[in-house]
Amino acid sequence: MTCEQLKKIAAEKADLINVRRIVREQAEKLAGNTGYRKQVLVCGGTGCTSSHSLEIIEQLEKSFKQLGIDDVLIVKTGCFGLCALGPIMIVYPEGVFYSQMTPEHAKTVAEKHLVKGGEIVKELLYAETVHADGSVIPFAEIPFYKHQLRIALRNCGVIAAEDINEAIAAGDYSALAKVLTEMTPDDVINEVLASGLRGRGGAGFPTGRKWQFAKASKGDIKYVCCNADEGDPGAFMDRSVLEGDPHCVIEAMTIAGYAIGAHQGYIYVRAEYPIAVERLKIAIKQARKYGLLGKNILGSGFDFDLDLRLGAGAFVCGEETALMASIEGKRGEPRPRPPFPAVKGLFEKPTILNNVETWANINPIIMKGSKWFSSIGTEKSKGTKVFAVGGKITNVGLVEVPMGTKLGTIINDIGGGIPGGKKFKAAQTGGPSGGCIPAKYIDIEMDFDNLVSIGSMMGSGGLIVMDEDTCMVDIAKFYLEFTADESCGKCTPCRIGTKRMLEILTKITEGKGTPEDLVKIKEIAQHMKSSSLCALGQSAPNPVLSTIEHFMNEYEAHVNDKKCPAGVCKSLLSYYIDPEKCKGCTLCSRKCPVGAITGTVKEAHVIDTSKCIKCGQCIENCKFGAISKK
Repeated sequence: MTCEQLKKIAAEKADLINVRRIVREQAEKLAGNTGYRKQVLVCGGTGCTSSHSLEIIEQLEKSFKQLGIDDVLIVKTGCFGLCALGPIMIVYPEGVFYSQMTPEHAKTVAEKHLVKGGEIVKELLYAETVHADGSVIPFAEIPFYKHQLRIALRNCGVIAAEDINEAIAAGDYSALAKVLTEMTPDDVINEVLASGLRGRGGAGFPTGRKWQFAKASKGDIKYVCCNADEGDPGAFMDRSVLEGDPHCVIEAMTIAGYAIGAHQGYIYVRAEYPIAVERLKIAIKQARKYGLLGKNILGSGFDFDLDLRLGAGAFVCGEETALMASIEGKRGEPRPRPPFPAVKGLFEKPTILNNVETWANINPIIMKGSKWFSSIGTEKSKGTKVFAVGGKITNVGLVEVPMGTKLGTIINDIGGGIPGGKKFKAAQTGGPSGGCIPAKYIDIEMDFDNLVSIGSMMGSGGLIVMDEDTCMVDIAKFYLEFTADESCGKCTPCRIGTKRMLEILTKITEGKGTPEDLVKIKEIAQHMKSSSLCALGQSAPNPVLSTIEHFMNEYEAHVNDKKCPAGVCKSLLSYYIDPEKCKGCTLCSRKCPVGAITGTVKEAHVIDTSKCIKCGQCIENCKFGAISKK
């Protein structure tokens, strides 16, 4: 393929993609140029697929055949971001947002909306897109989307992820063409340096500097690697990019290969991402067929190819040297640095490794320029950041915002706030390696340095929201259980330290903790941070240290008063029936699995705390609010 052929493909499908990107009025004018009266986009990401979105596509195809509809295009896309409302279906040029769809709903939409002269089925739309007067707004104008700036996620939910022609029309490979025809390797590296892009995998190291080091390293063979081994609990940013726009990663890695003088790349992706793996395989095959991977790319004389390596789910393989060891077929364990991978990495050759989100930013930097990219964000944290927002929040999903956006904006304006009128208590960022941000920092500007300053970290972008019913000691224990289990065991501080810390936290949550335990756990944490071999061990104490710093009162309640203020730690709870409220309906005693509740009809019942296993069945079934735990 030549650059001219690439431009021709982009031009042929440009209007098709543009209809999906612009506001309703312009999209309606442009729709006639696409050859289709309407386009129906159905989410084919993991979340919606697990909720039977593929059956929705099958139903649409069946309904179209029955109704004689042949001028509406069905597109299986990647994630739209608002996962709480899946399966999601968007109809263009209207830009209307059908949520929580079923095959039966899809049939209704086909019969009432997608036929010629049809009307929007308002009762199936996402409620926020329908005003009180019945008017409908495009989904891009609702709070969840209008507060975002999508750069890494620019094509997710926009293109057919398995169609390279749509990817090209949406801008993929345009940067590669520019690089190979107009820029030298140094030009590319300088542009990435000037952009201020920092690695989105957790450490935040300047991407351009990493490339610069690798280019300067001597060696006939060099490698480019992608870390798609997304292991943080609750994180799915990288998975969604791979499922929705795999070509953007392939293009960026090829550009990096050109910049540092590498001709081979590896994408290390966890095997638990079957949809992402399959779409990567399809994308690599398509890119080779189009001459965008392999020999003499775009007639430039530059050769570069990619292969996949599947990870077995080891969290430690997210660490760069452990990941490279795994690619080499060795046990995934970190090794001491220096030498750093840019000097001696994969197969002991100079190597650069970036994560999926970092790669997804390369095309826009090359095409729009470093000045444009560096104008977004804060002084030391440029561009945008993708967060996987989950936990006690209304709008669970993927959010991409400029660096420096306030935490409160993400939680309240975009996330829709805390369900059930509960109070916001804390947010956990950075996964098991991060820390908990208390409510007093609701206005903190989210960037690399600000989060570190309060004992947390950006990490890869997981953001777990917690409400007033969350026990912070239990949260710290949860993350310690994860890191203790995932420690590779190579270094003593991490192998032993995580287990000792977990033992202490378990004691505390069981009501057996002492004041000395609080001193001891902080001491172990400091030793781990200073002497562990890799970032997993060095950062594993962060959830403990941050919760001790910001929620010491909860630790003291567990240790001194043998109480769990949030009512979560079972060993510290007692269930109690208020005789004033109990009507003697006997439902609680009938539901109790261990016979701990006694009493006769129409008389107050009593719980035998020595028998009670604190399962909560009595509270769930009491219709009079007579049972409480304290």
